Amino acid sequence: MRFVFVILISLFAFFTLTRYFEEPVFSFRPVYPQQGDPLMITLEGTFPEKVKSMSIGSTTLAWFSYRGKPAALVGFDLMQATGTYSVYAELSDGRVLTDTLVLQERKKIKIPLGIPQKLGGNTPKSQQRLVVSLVEENNILAHLDSVSEALWSEPFIMPLASTTITDTYGYIRLTGAYAIPHKGVDFRAATGTPVVAMNRGVVTLVREFRTYGKTIVLDHGLGLQTLYMHLAETLVAEGEAVAQGQLIALSGETGYAERPHLHLSVRINKVSIDPSVFLDLFGIRPSGGAIDE
Repeated sequence: MRFVFVILISLFAFFTLTRYFEEPVFSFRPVYPQQGDPLMITLEGTFPEKVKSMSIGSTTLAWFSYRGKPAALVGFDLMQATGTYSVYAELSDGRVLTDTLVLQERKKIKIPLGIPQKLGGNTPKSQQRLVVSLVEENNILAHLDSVSEALWSEPFIMPLASTTITDTYGYIRLTGAYAIPHKGVDFRAATGTPVVAMNRGVVTLVREFRTYGKTIVLDHGLGLQTLYMHLAETLVAEGEAVAQGQLIALSGETGYAERPHLHLSVRINKVSIDPSVFLDLFGIRPSGGAIDE
């Protein structure tokens, strides 16, 4: 028995040393990202404490430990320039690792969408007011702070029991003379459906907006935020620390919403990315995906 134990310890030490001395390589998810996608960069074959810096292009990345490996999240804007991007990592032993990835174009669907009567109906005046309020509300969201450490270590989860998407990310809503991109996903949810925190974090905003309705923003650290909109009721306060799966709200149809649902947005360093692709990074594949017209 003692001999078997010694063999197991030796094998563990062997594989640990092998992991350290092998040439580390980058791993990208998704492998073929497109505009509006999140990207998880993982460095295989080394330890988080051995990483000195990571970057993509000229942008320095904040890395963290995820499942024992160095990782970083990148958010590509919906209108990000396509093409080849270089990725770099410098290790504490002086080695510099490089790789490239190709950002692909996302097909953008355009559909007409009116304004509900509660916001003035589909008139030129209401259309202009909608755009003005969106600018004001997005400016508030863009100035929310994020702490300089990852507050989570477990995979993200769905905010609802249902995983049915009714409106997808990235399509363009044609409202009169204005083209408004949908930078989130809408999940089917009747009024009063429980909404839970997708991961550990801190509540940085609880507010009712004219367009986004009752909204909660959770900061998960290192620029990663989840946003829950059109809520019927909010159940947390600003500054409150929340646990993964904690009840934070009830879904509704407040603000610019024609029917009850949950609008979920995910931001990485202030860039709104596709939440369905973000969830896929953690093995969650929501159903649906058609645009409800």
